[in-house]
Amino acid sequence: MLTKRIIPCLDIKDGRTVKGTNFINLRDAGDPVELGALYANEGADELVFLDITATVEKRKTLSELVNKIAHHVNIPFTVGGGISSVEDVYVLLNNGADKISVNTSAFKNPQLINNLAKEFGSQCVVLAIDSKKEDDKEWYVYLNGGRTKTSKKCFDWAKEAVDRGAGEILLTSMNHDGTKNGFAIEITKLLSQNLPVPIIASGGAGNMAHFVEVFEKASADAALAASIFHFKEIPIPGLKQYLATKNISVRL
Repeated sequence: MLTKRIIPCLDIKDGRTVKGTNFINLRDAGDPVELGALYANEGADELVFLDITATVEKRKTLSELVNKIAHHVNIPFTVGGGISSVEDVYVLLNNGADKISVNTSAFKNPQLINNLAKEFGSQCVVLAIDSKKEDDKEWYVYLNGGRTKTSKKCFDWAKEAVDRGAGEILLTSMNHDGTKNGFAIEITKLLSQNLPVPIIASGGAGNMAHFVEVFEKASADAALAASIFHFKEIPIPGLKQYLATKNISVRL
């Protein structure tokens, strides 16, 4: 059985780690270099860095900050935000990223996924999807950090991206983000059980039982969280010990 991964996420704005609720009301959560080093030491399986305003501000990801964090972590490091070309990815990989995450740019230009997978391999390409369940009970794709609704359904876009070469899906439920009421089981399960790539569940972690639920009920391959780690509500070593007592395979 594959071990389940625990992944802290650094949402970056103006060089600082921030966290909000349902993608708004951002508050400061600390220095990203210090947090990255802490999580690596605590036994996080991977680290995700998302420059959340790069696309909206029409600029590139903060490669200098990526470089600083990379020097303090010894775990796989995924970087996203403002990536729109093969050249952008070379810059980030040369600054210490192991994988890259694309979102809005890939949606607007799906061929980007093919190009990146061909150049760097599918294992390097993570497609991030921000999705929201609407009144019609369907999950739709949102762009630009959750600001722009599309008419594309989450599963359809995820499947297309995997067919184009995405090696992993980072699925964030906007309905659940920051609420601490648990992950979006239904949509995570739909993707996990119907797509041949790992699914990272994101949005809604509030207690240790939520992680058990998303691994057992939704078959997620990894669970990503932010505020509960940043604000020391759940320590990663304690979370992993707990998961192990629930017979969930984790790297201790």
